[in-house]
Parts: sequence; C-alpha cells; structure tokens
Amino acid sequence: MAGLIKGPALFLAQFAGDDAPFNSLENITKWAAGLGYKGVQIPTFDARLFDLDKAADSQTYCDEIKGICADAGVEITELSTHLQGQLVAVNPAYDLAFDAFAPAEVHGKPDARQAWAVDQVKKAAVASRRLGLNTTVSFTGSLAFPYLYPWPQRPAGLIEEAFAELARRWVPIFDHYEENGVDIGFEIHPGEDVFDGASWEMFLDACKDHTRCRINYDPSHFLLQGMDYLQFIDIYHERICAYHVKDAEFNPDGRQGVYSGYQSWVNRAGRFRSLGDGQVDFSGIFSKLAQYGYDSWAVLEWECCLKSPEQGAAEGAPFISRHIIEVTDKAFDDFAGAETDQAQIKAMLGLK
Repeated sequence: MAGLIKGPALFLAQFAGDDAPFNSLENITKWAAGLGYKGVQIPTFDARLFDLDKAADSQTYCDEIKGICADAGVEITELSTHLQGQLVAVNPAYDLAFDAFAPAEVHGKPDARQAWAVDQVKKAAVASRRLGLNTTVSFTGSLAFPYLYPWPQRPAGLIEEAFAELARRWVPIFDHYEENGVDIGFEIHPGEDVFDGASWEMFLDACKDHTRCRINYDPSHFLLQGMDYLQFIDIYHERICAYHVKDAEFNPDGRQGVYSGYQSWVNRAGRFRSLGDGQVDFSGIFSKLAQYGYDSWAVLEWECCLKSPEQGAAEGAPFISRHIIEVTDKAFDDFAGAETDQAQIKAMLGLK
C-alpha cells in the first residue's frame, strides 16, 4: 500500500481576480498557505497567475514559478488545462459560447480555435516536465453531448463516430504526453462526452487504453447524476491520478430532478456546495482512496451556490486535513500473533 494522501491543496481557478491577494501567483499562494494549504493547482488559462507559452519555452521561468510557490510554503500539485481541453472538441452548437475560452484572434474560427487548444494542451506537458510534475488535469471536450437524451432517436453510429473522432484528436496528444512522462487526468463531468463510467470506458476503448489517459476524480458530478461514486473508485481506481475534493447536494422534488428545470444554481435540485455543506460521503471516499494506495493530492475545487469563496477556502483546508488517513503498516491484532511454526500449522490443520 502506498503512502499518505497529500494535502490539503487548492485549485486556484475560482479564486483568481484583479484585486489583491488574488491578482498574482505570489500573492495568492501566500494567501493559500496562510489558510493551511500545502499545495496549489495552477490554471494555465489565467495569465494573471501563469504564462503557459513561456513555461513551455523557458526552464528559467519554470524555476521562478517553483521558487514563488516554495517561498510561499506550497507545492504545485498539477497544471490545469480544463478550458483548453474543452476546446479540443466542440460541437457547433457550442461554438459561440466556447469562443470565450480562446483568444480573440480565433473567435469564429473553429479549426483555428481547435489548433490553438491542442497546442496549449501539448505545451502543458512540456511545462509540467520542466516543473517536475507528472500529472495534468483537463476536460475531454464534447461532440456528442447535445444528443445525450435520445429524442429524436440518434442515428445509428453517431455516438461511435463521436468517440472515434475524440480518439483521433486525443491520441496524438497522449503520445506527446508519453514523450514527456506526464499523465492527463480528465475530470469526468456532464457537458463533456466523458461524464460517467460508461462513457469513460467508451473513450478509453477508443483510445486503445492509452496509459497516459487517466482520471481526475470529482465525486460532486457523480452525486448529481445519482451514481455510486464510492463504487466508481472500486472499478476505476487504477486510472485515478488526481482528486478534486468538491461537495454537492441533490434534493429532487415534485417539480424537478436531475435536469433541474433550467433553474439558477440556487434554485436547482442539484447544487454544488462548500465542503461539509453537501451530501458527499468524504469519509468513505478518503477511506477508499487510502485502501487502494492513492498517494497524490487532495485538491479543493470550490464551487458553491451560497457560501463565499473566502469562507469556503478557509473551511476547506481543515476539512481536508481531518479526512486524510495515515495508513497503518500494522494489523490491529498483531499483538496477539506469534512466530510462524510450520509444525504447528500442520497440526492445526490435521496434516502430517
């Protein structure tokens, strides 16, 4: 069994802003460390905190980034390419909305936007290697999601072709990650074509079980779908390389259920909450991950429909710390054991 789960750590994306202490990597890492965080997950799509193009080209810049984090008292857990990964595959229905994730010069140009996104995700592999990291986190993007609910009936072959195309786009990226010794952990998330275990298996199969294709485990998205998120760990633990600690609640009633009736986040049956305010069984999750030897980071991703980010972050660090299990190397009944005696063993079994 591997060692201790690392943490607490904080995904910085939801906290970055134009005002101090959220406006620079130096300021925000000192703020996070002051709350008790030991690691930070850095969004590569926020220029206030990180310059991905420079990081892919310059070891000096990467050393500076590591130095800023070390001076604050935190480690870098992973680089995030969630927004760029989303743009690797975009159904035309989402073109206008997702242009906001890309530079202005590729707006209205889906092919150019995709090429930019692929280049960005590849640069994150190089930057991770320069930073001494072996994992990134991302999204798969979506071609088939508009056809999630089959009415009218999907034409035969549509889903298969969507996943075949996802593989054609992602496998060359995985090969690039293999060259750099880095994994991609995908956040399995509604809105992506890979949103549950069944769709994950379809994606992995299309990608020929590529070793660099892995999972960023986030139970909040599974709870909101009514999935067994603990059994998910039993099934897929060998592919889990990253962990977003995020809470949620699902309170269906006579008016709405999983789809939540187009309501705002506050009025939805399914809502993201700050740690401890929702329904996710984190004791069960940390136990499962410890059981299977997960020894990477536990990273708070804060998204709450009610509580402020500052309060959520302040409460999140001690919450994660309380749940990290110091894995024992002893059995509870070792005190009653004795030296192995083969003659005694045979006698106890009635053997000669």
